[in-house]
Amino acid sequence: MFDRDFEWAELTRFAALPGPRATLGVVSGRRRQGKTFLLDAVTRASGGFMFTATETTETDALRQFGEALARHRDQPTPFRFAHWDEAVTELMRIADRGGPTIAVIDEFPFLAKASPSLPSIIQRALDPTAQHTNTPVRLLLCGSALSFMGGLLAGNAPLRGRAGLELVVPTLDFRLAAEFWEITDPRTALLTHAIVGGTPAYRREFTQGDAPAGPHDFDAWVTRAVLNPARPLFREARYLLAEEPELHDTALYHSVLAAIAAGNAARGGIADYLGRKSTDLAHPLSVLQDVGVITHEADAFRRNRSAYRIAEPLIAFYHAVMRPAWGDLERPGRAPAVWRRAQSTFRSKVVGPHFEQVCREWARWHASPATHGGQVTRVASGTVNDPAAKTSHEVDVAVHGETDSGRETLLAIGEAKWNDVMGKGHLERLQHIRALLTARGTATDVTRLQCYSGTGFTDELRHLAENDPAIQLIDPVRLYRGD
Repeated sequence: MFDRDFEWAELTRFAALPGPRATLGVVSGRRRQGKTFLLDAVTRASGGFMFTATETTETDALRQFGEALARHRDQPTPFRFAHWDEAVTELMRIADRGGPTIAVIDEFPFLAKASPSLPSIIQRALDPTAQHTNTPVRLLLCGSALSFMGGLLAGNAPLRGRAGLELVVPTLDFRLAAEFWEITDPRTALLTHAIVGGTPAYRREFTQGDAPAGPHDFDAWVTRAVLNPARPLFREARYLLAEEPELHDTALYHSVLAAIAAGNAARGGIADYLGRKSTDLAHPLSVLQDVGVITHEADAFRRNRSAYRIAEPLIAFYHAVMRPAWGDLERPGRAPAVWRRAQSTFRSKVVGPHFEQVCREWARWHASPATHGGQVTRVASGTVNDPAAKTSHEVDVAVHGETDSGRETLLAIGEAKWNDVMGKGHLERLQHIRALLTARGTATDVTRLQCYSGTGFTDELRHLAENDPAIQLIDPVRLYRGD
């Protein structure tokens, strides 16, 4: 188990909760994050019961559940449940040795799809009036359908207010992903993360431990492990969408993702790319956001402006690099040539935006207060209007914090360039943006200026930063190892 100490502690705490009543917990998270591994481990450690549902009919699901429960209870013949009322009632009696017993139903959305009344049946079994027949079962419902699992405890849902645990298993952040992949070179780690993100399964099940050995091996690794039609990662981006039950018209959703991957972050730009009306995209964008495939982030400086971004790096890589050359890539031996042609696109459409996102994550979660000159409350990108020049400026990293009086203040603004050596010109641009923001009352003279570069800095800029603590230079080594 790697870096799941918090999740493991919460699961074991829930499994051992004292008290005679049955208790409910919900575990969710995107696919391939290790949820089943964690639940199987806690079930084995506590001697509990685990049932993994399949996409089938209600009758067949009840048959499978009855067989699994009978095996767990050492019954010579399977239980024959006519409906889920009987099955849940029997499940609530498995803690017959006096102490709490964990019971896991994995892939719960499959059961609920075949039996929509199942959440209500579980709610009734957990009602105080029904608890006198229950034993101290610690019931965990798990699933990867984020929109469904997120709604399980929300609003007027039957199980609202019933859960004693609501655990989301996240992806590994960029630092943990590098450690998990055992990549020590920061640039190689970031390039790898720009493709596979922080999904643990891609390191072991999908590549069988094949990781880039260093900068010299990265291109070869991409062609042999990602662009190879015989490897699981090759079609994974397609399968991720196909596995989401909410995404019915996958062609439309792939088109929307392709538009975002091409650099269209606003709804209007996405609509123009697809040749549709902006209002036609409200539903697909909302669904993609609900299932965790994209994020919708507010502009740091303009309340009426926001940006859509793809949340899963592998999907962004697929749409920017793989989908346009899919016919060539399906033929063995073509991957090296495709990868050579895609280098420019990879840098501009994949690595560049991903580097900016990693810089924002570092500024929010890894940088020390001394770096920003205060405690951070939020980090975002934003757009600053320049009326005199009749243009606008993009700010890749805008760091907001709070003053001692509780008022929000702009601590720092930053520019991120993956493939450029940054110099005095980049600093002067940030100084100009700070002056514009200061004139608006958004920034002050002490708002710090941060240059993020994946390639390095000129000696002149380094000299300026050495003599001015308000100028911060952040390279890949600092992103992965510093604060």
